[in-house]
Amino acid sequence: ISAMEKQVLESPEERTFQYQDSLPSLPVPPLDESLSKYLDAVKPFLNQEEYQRTEDIVKKFENGIGKELHQKLLERAKTRRNWLEDWWLNVAYLDLRISTQIHCNMGGPGPYIEHYWPQKEGTQIERACVNIWHTLKFWDLLRVEKVAIERSRNAILDMNQFRGLFCTCKIPGVTRDSLENFFKTEAEGECPSHLTVLCRGRVFVFDGVHEGNIVTPPEIFRQLTYIQKRCHSEPDGPGLAALTSSERTKWAELREYLIHLDPKNLTLLKKIQSSLFVICLDDASPHATPEDYTEVMRLGLIGDPTVRWGDKSYNGIFFSNGLCAAFCDHSPFDAMALITMLSYIEEKIIENEGKWKGSDKVRDLPWPEELVFTVDQKVISEIEQAKEWYHQKVSDLQLVNYVFTSFGKALIRTKKLHPDTFVQLALQLAYYKCHGRPGCCYETAMTRRFYHGRTETVRPCTVEAVEWCKSMLDPSDEKQGMLLLVMIWFYLPGFDRHLLGLLLIAQEQGLPVPELYLDNAFTVSGGGGNFILSTSLTGYTRFSGSALPMVQHGYGFFYAIRDDRIVATCSSWKSCPETDAEVLCRTVFQCFQDMLQLTVAAQL
Repeated sequence: ISAMEKQVLESPEERTFQYQDSLPSLPVPPLDESLSKYLDAVKPFLNQEEYQRTEDIVKKFENGIGKELHQKLLERAKTRRNWLEDWWLNVAYLDLRISTQIHCNMGGPGPYIEHYWPQKEGTQIERACVNIWHTLKFWDLLRVEKVAIERSRNAILDMNQFRGLFCTCKIPGVTRDSLENFFKTEAEGECPSHLTVLCRGRVFVFDGVHEGNIVTPPEIFRQLTYIQKRCHSEPDGPGLAALTSSERTKWAELREYLIHLDPKNLTLLKKIQSSLFVICLDDASPHATPEDYTEVMRLGLIGDPTVRWGDKSYNGIFFSNGLCAAFCDHSPFDAMALITMLSYIEEKIIENEGKWKGSDKVRDLPWPEELVFTVDQKVISEIEQAKEWYHQKVSDLQLVNYVFTSFGKALIRTKKLHPDTFVQLALQLAYYKCHGRPGCCYETAMTRRFYHGRTETVRPCTVEAVEWCKSMLDPSDEKQGMLLLVMIWFYLPGFDRHLLGLLLIAQEQGLPVPELYLDNAFTVSGGGGNFILSTSLTGYTRFSGSALPMVQHGYGFFYAIRDDRIVATCSSWKSCPETDAEVLCRTVFQCFQDMLQLTVAAQL
């Protein structure tokens, strides 16, 4: 029995969402504590004079307007179990007007080539069916609340994000998007069970449940083959899905236009929005090896926009050579919820040797239904423009997904070092080597111990880390002890969400923006979404994923740490002359080796 099901069976009395109401509320940290951490965080980026000035601004803020805003934030926290939740959803996701499909969505390759599903033409539908079947089984487990509750050092974690994996879609708005979720547990009532399929610019739906039972792989095979045969023998559809990759206000206006053109279009859109998830049948055949997933990572994140519904919380992408990828809107959940589901699917695929071992019987299901939108010349030309704009934008992205195979978590642990700290330090050193200065860095930490908690920022670029980087680049310096020092001092725990809360209170009250946020130190240290290094550990499984850089002159650096290897995805924009994702990634790998040598020399 798989680990997840074993947990389920061992504790049949525990239901996935049963502790939601007893989780502690998200606390507001003490003001002096957050401001003291903030001062530590800006230090590496300022000279003595600038630091003095910032220190004065912070003192003034702490004793003046900051104190007032903090009181108001405490008042807000009294009436809400999570004072940040609505604000974060809006500020981080729904208020954005840029193309969120490009700049915000996350995705990554399936690692199945490493065991039962090597690259092979003609396997697309067959493998898709097995993958979809296990995804439907996970949905079923979630509906009956049999997905194991996650814990961190015995603390129960909030499971709310899992509800966003299915039947969830972002709806574009002219000034702010909204998020629709139709998922319900069995106890809560009926839940939509149909699936959306995108293929060659066309849209189909079919039900994932027939007469009370989930459709089996042979039944899914019948549905997908029907769709594929039709799409391959008839002209391509209009590719309406490409509109989801546009800038948000533009897509919102076009959506209104579509609905105005024919009210039936709204019914069809609602069908997609409420569907369980989207199946993308992609004609591309990306090359991948266990040491280099670059091509499949690239196409997973920025592939054909006519076969991705960018606003859906989960798109399962199936390429024509049997490779798979996941592609998700980021607003309903963070990567760990997705990785839990994907790990369950992978476990089941391995358990069944990549095959379906059940009955080949196919029930008499209704055929898939095509969603035929009413479009006019304006819509068709807008779709063409959207595709053109999208391809131009994504052609500027440089992205590599490489695997460092010399060692991984196992060896790092024998040196008594924390694997995540090890990678973050190597990244700091690599950035310093490439750019000659420290790089302000955002690493995701989770706050799921609290009700509806999501993430907080930790800032790995500390004074100690920068000192250590300098010592590593100075041949005369004593480095050994320094490595240990940094490992102890590493990380500035979160204060960013607190500062955001204070700023939003000021905005809600119609007050001027406090000087702290206008100070150059705030921006150069990464505040206000200006982090040059946007990073996250995607965990210790075979799944790696990525999002794109936060700023034009920055990098995205996402990594998974396995026992024997480290998988890294690094991205940057080609139009920025000073960044180079390939060079940074290779330099990080070199730094891994240098740091290991250092621990050998220090006899750690």
